[in-house]
Amino acid sequence: MRLTLFLVIFALGLVTLLLVQRWHEWNRFHALPLNPDGELQLWVAPGTSYSGLVRELERLGLAQPDWQWRLFGRLHAPGVQAGEYRIPAASSVAALMQQLERGETRDHRLTIIEGWTLNRLRAELANDPRLVNRGHDLSEAELMEGLGCTGCFGEGRFLPETYFFTRGSSDLDILRRAYRAMEEALAAAWSGRGQDLPLASPEELLVLASIIERETGQAAERSEVAGVFVRRLQRGMRLQTDPTVMYGLGDDFDGRLRRVHLRTDHPWNTYTRHGLPPTPIALPGRDSLQAAARPAEGTALYFVSRGDGTHQFSDTLTEHNAAVNRYIRGRR
Repeated sequence: MRLTLFLVIFALGLVTLLLVQRWHEWNRFHALPLNPDGELQLWVAPGTSYSGLVRELERLGLAQPDWQWRLFGRLHAPGVQAGEYRIPAASSVAALMQQLERGETRDHRLTIIEGWTLNRLRAELANDPRLVNRGHDLSEAELMEGLGCTGCFGEGRFLPETYFFTRGSSDLDILRRAYRAMEEALAAAWSGRGQDLPLASPEELLVLASIIERETGQAAERSEVAGVFVRRLQRGMRLQTDPTVMYGLGDDFDGRLRRVHLRTDHPWNTYTRHGLPPTPIALPGRDSLQAAARPAEGTALYFVSRGDGTHQFSDTLTEHNAAVNRYIRGRR
């Protein structure tokens, strides 16, 4: 009897000792730094299961396929949200799992530059290794249809700004956000436009804004350039702006605009045709949209580049020709 009692007590002691040991191991597992040597990046692909996550952590040297990881998964069943995670130095298992459950992914940024064309934007997205390429092979018509704008032109319809995203996002995600942002910015500019503008629709304002964007990179000049174009439209004068001609030439433009280009008629040649071209020629930013909606008052009908990024504005053709002689022919 005494022997049996002794054996029972001894077994209970062993079990208790084992449980205490496991308890300490479990607590140590929760608090043990995964990456004491420094910060790491963890990429969790869409659809990754908990076991798949553990295998990825094992590949990075952060986990061992032992009982603690299996028990943690059974007890907590953490939801694994896809994305890229920054694991700080000395991060614990508990801290990492909180990151994963909360979806605290690392944000990336992509800046769409004012004056880019739609083709340039799509090429930049297609070549970005952080994005999944789903839209590069779509035609412009298919792209716009997918955005809910069937039959719309795509040029100019995406707002240049900085967009944040997580690795593994689609290029179509960025385009969709940029499209919606432009819709909102264009609507705001149109609703706040000045009186007596020679523009019949928000689309025409977008076309004018794109020309302003390509004509000057100086924020202070945008409203002045807009004023020149608005006064020309009001008087029935041709816009005679080089960037529209360049855009219409497409791949045939080699970087040098010649007289023959100015004389060759096409829908975007504002030297041979009156009014606005049929579509925008670039992606205009918010400042150019506002300039088109609220052009500066004045009397200037002409402007020419000074060669330093700014322009000389003139009221008469005589003054303009003198400025051309000074700033263009003088440089030659």
